[in-house]
Order: sequence, then structure tokens, then C-alpha cells
Amino acid sequence: MTRRGRIVAWTGGVVGVLLLGTAGVGVWVYQHLDGNIHGADVGSTLGGDRPVNLSPGSKNILVVGSDSRAGTGGKYGSGLTTMQSDTLMVLHISADHTWATAVSFPRDSWVRIPACDKGDGSTSAPHHFKINEAYTIGGLSGDVGKAAACSIKTVEKNTGLRIDHFVSVDFQGFKGMVNALGGIEVCPKHAIHDKKAHLDMDAGCQNVTDEKALGYVRTRYSVGDGSDLGRIGRQQEFMKALAAKAQSKLTSPTDLYDFLDSATKSLTTDKDLAGIKPLYDLAATVKDVPSDRLTFLTVPTYSREADVPTDKANVVWQYPQATELFSDLAHDREIGAAAKAKFAEAAKNPVTARSVRVRVLNGTDTTGLAGVAAQKLRQLGFTVVSTDNGRPTDKSAISYPAGLKTQAEVLAGRLAGTKAEESAQAAPGAVTLTVGRDFSPGDF
Repeated sequence: MTRRGRIVAWTGGVVGVLLLGTAGVGVWVYQHLDGNIHGADVGSTLGGDRPVNLSPGSKNILVVGSDSRAGTGGKYGSGLTTMQSDTLMVLHISADHTWATAVSFPRDSWVRIPACDKGDGSTSAPHHFKINEAYTIGGLSGDVGKAAACSIKTVEKNTGLRIDHFVSVDFQGFKGMVNALGGIEVCPKHAIHDKKAHLDMDAGCQNVTDEKALGYVRTRYSVGDGSDLGRIGRQQEFMKALAAKAQSKLTSPTDLYDFLDSATKSLTTDKDLAGIKPLYDLAATVKDVPSDRLTFLTVPTYSREADVPTDKANVVWQYPQATELFSDLAHDREIGAAAKAKFAEAAKNPVTARSVRVRVLNGTDTTGLAGVAAQKLRQLGFTVVSTDNGRPTDKSAISYPAGLKTQAEVLAGRLAGTKAEESAQAAPGAVTLTVGRDFSPGDF
């Protein structure tokens, strides 16, 4: 895509306001579009226990495709009364503005959901569930800001990335943008009949608008392998096509206004990003990024059924690949084609939690703590071979014998803040976890 096309893709089309000057529209239009954008205060909800920004100058922007029922007449999500996040990704913009990476998170990702403000005066308990539940928990009161705050806390807890901004786009704004462009051409290889997405399509290339466009990017079970990973790929391709058409078509004031009006009405952002100017400034920081240094990828995963045979519905992040990905972004190291190829190769034979044998030692004077940790590990699918008492320690630690580095890193990926170190004294055939005084069952 060209420079303008990339900018449109990254910011949902709002920064197409770059064209307003040449389109000859007035101040009123600018003020109207600016007023469309909703700003939410999330800072007071996030609390102080957040990751440190390891690369000042870079930006991590959480982008949420909101499954809001507002204005849909109940057609989508019939029977659901809660807010849903249909799409979730982090856009990382490098500090020197020379590259950017967009990482998508499958909504079926089985992750730690931290305690969140539910918006009704109560707080949810930490637990494991699908990552998109975080948006629902925070949004129980209908407040997009609180919904986004819980999603931010969840992403930060599981990735170690500091989120600087968020952008939420709802269903109606998406349809409006597509319609203002006269539709987008898609080319499904097979006919699609999906009752959940309210979609019936023949095979072959065709122009889609309105409900059909929305259904196409939402369909899942009736296309390919029925996974959320396939849907993420279709959504990414659709947004690229939308950006390319916006670049070529938005040449008249009327077309541009209709597109931007729909885009801005659909947006909710954090307070600092709420407005045409802040979004313009954000786009300006990345306008010179070459197309071959814009990377789209999905966090590496495998089916949770490999760890917990009864769970056929969710995926878990693949370690140590996920740890490497998040560490690179946190330290502002570029994710290029070589890294993508390495992730793809590793995905063919993931090291599952079930394949990791763990010995758990209690390094505290709290009786039974090793057993508590062992139970948590078994729930995640790890194979616990023994529990015992160990040397007293303030900080939990993972040690491993030669040859088990990858298995140790798989365990470390599930226990935030704990590093794995090779040790000649480590018991053979297993990774050893010593729980220290800093350990909490909620760490897993």
C-alpha cells in the first residue's frame, strides 16, 4: 500500500482528514468530525501496577473492534446484552518511526484476566478465560472506557507491554465506512452460509456492502477450518482492501465527508487521542514507514486441547515464541520477515505445557504452598512429577538441567516475572520451580 493507504488502515480512516484542506471544506466540518470522536478516561481505572515503558518514544496502541449492539436492532448477537470485543490487536510504532508491527490476539486465547472494575461498584476476581471476556467484564455498565481499561489491564498482564493509547471501533461505523466507498470486493473460494454471521454468499469475486460486509469479516465457523485465526487473516486482508479503495476513491468532498463521518462516529479513544488533531499527529509520526517494514502477524498459538483434552474451544499462546515477540516489541526491536518465518516453523511442532515435566519446591515457611502451585500448574496442563520442600528464597525461580531450556522457557512464559536458569544441580528429566515468598497463586 502507498503511504496514504497505510495511514488509513492504521487509524480506521480518520486521518483521511489530511485531505480536507484540498477538498475545500470548512471549519464547521472539522469541528463536527472532531466532536464525533468519544474520549474516555481510563487512567483512573488502570491503577499503578503496570509494565514499565522500556522504549520511550515508541507507541503501543490497543485497537478493539467492538461488537456493540447499539444501532443493530438486535440482528447481531441476539440474546446478548453485554459489550463484546470482536477483534483485538496491538499496533506498535517504533520510536524512530521507521517501522510498525500490528499483532492480533485471537479472541479464544486462554489467558489470565486480572481483577477489573465492573462499573457497578464491584470488582471481578482474577481468573483464566478467553481474552475477549475482559472487554465484557469492564463494560457491564455500558461504559466503553471501563471495558477498554479491563482489556488494557489484561493485555499488559499477559504481554508485559505498556499500552499508551486505545481505539475502539464499533459495528455501525465499520459498515458506514464500507458503504461510503461503495463496497469492497472480496473473492471467497467457496460459498459461505453462516447463520451466526447472518451471511449467505456465493463463491467468487463480488462487491459487498452494509450487513454483508460486516458478516464477511465476522464469519468464522463456515469458512476454512472454522478458527478465529482464519477470521483474523480475512479481517486484515479486508482492511488492506478498504485502505486501498479509500486512497483511490475519496477525491470528492461528499465522499470524503461520508466516510469520515461514519469513521469518527464509530470511534472511542483515550482522552489524549480523542480528536482529529491528535489522530492526525499520530498518523504523521508513521507517514514515512515503508510498506515492507509494516508487519501484520498473529501471536503464535496452539489448541488448548493439547494441554487440556476436554477443552476443544480455546487456544493458548505458544512459548517461548510469544515471550520473544513481546520482549522484542517492549524493547523496540523490529519484527521482520525472518521472525515471522521462524514463528511459522515453530508452530508446526509446539512445545506444549503437557509435555513439560515440573518438580515444585516450597521455598517458604508457608505449609502446602508447593501443593497449591502444583494444582495451578496441572490446571494449565503441565505435568507435575513431584512436590517437596526447598531452600528458603524471597523470589520464585525456575532451574533446569542441560537440554531442557525450551521446556523451562515454556513454564517461565506462564509465570510472570520469573526467569529460567540452567543449573548443574537441577534434577534430571524435569524443570524445577521453587516458589518463593513473592509467590501468589494469581501469578499463573
